[in-house]
Amino acid sequence: MEYVSRERVTPLTAILSVISLIVVFAAAGGRVPQSAVPAAPEWVLEFIPHLNVVISATAIVTIAVGWRAIRRGDVVAHRRAMLASFGLFGAFLVFYLYRLIATGGPEPFPGPETVYLTVYLPVLAIHIFLAVVCIPLVYYALLLAVSRPIPELRQTSHARIGRIAASLWLISFSLGIVVYVLGHVIY
Repeated sequence: MEYVSRERVTPLTAILSVISLIVVFAAAGGRVPQSAVPAAPEWVLEFIPHLNVVISATAIVTIAVGWRAIRRGDVVAHRRAMLASFGLFGAFLVFYLYRLIATGGPEPFPGPETVYLTVYLPVLAIHIFLAVVCIPLVYYALLLAVSRPIPELRQTSHARIGRIAASLWLISFSLGIVVYVLGHVIY
């Protein structure tokens, strides 16, 4: 799996992070026109948040499985679980961004303003902040993993960065589920 040059991990992490964040913030800020994505029936757009909460919950499980596997020394299971987590994160992001662009932006919080200001908005802000912070950390850990043989990873910051990325990722996915429950179940 050594597809990435060792010397290019840091610059490639920076490039991928910047591109990812530009795409996300452009979509969230309404800078991407609805005509940029194919139209979908209303039921598809309404289904995406429900699908994304399942993806988030599954990602929490795969991250936890990957973390447990590496603590047991099972590098193969760890790699599979973390690649699955990355794939789930990618799927979540594609569906989320598609819906965001197709509907013309984020939907307003349907609950009372006091809940919006005291609970929903702080949870959403922390969720978004952690998701943004995770992007370069996840890319860096992933690129280190695919650019070196397994024995050499111990001589890199893969484990340290991976622990931080996984922790923040777990919190971000969990808070995303809280946002979903507040916006789609409770209110």
